[in-house]
Amino acid sequence: MTSFRTTDSKREEFRKYLEKTGVLDCITKVLVVLYEEPEKPNNAMDFLRQNLNATGPKTADVEALKLEVTELRQKCEKLQEENNDLKARLQQLEPATEPEIPEN
Repeated sequence: MTSFRTTDSKREEFRKYLEKTGVLDCITKVLVVLYEEPEKPNNAMDFLRQNLNATGPKTADVEALKLEVTELRQKCEKLQEENNDLKARLQQLEPATEPEIPEN
């Protein structure tokens, strides 16, 4: 009987912890969304994972990253063009080397 009370008090303590940290509220909201979903997903676990991570990155962060990717792609293209130009110039400046004939 004592172990039952200990286990019960541990459960109650853990429940309070989950409630205090907002975990119960978050899980309840996601389960309500799943319950209200007109077409239930084939994989409920994936649905829960996606909706539990609903906070995701902020729109401003995403937009800033998209802009940075675009700028870096443009810079990469310019550097590739510059590299190709420099290779072509190097080919023009290097004298045409004749293959060496090994001496016996």
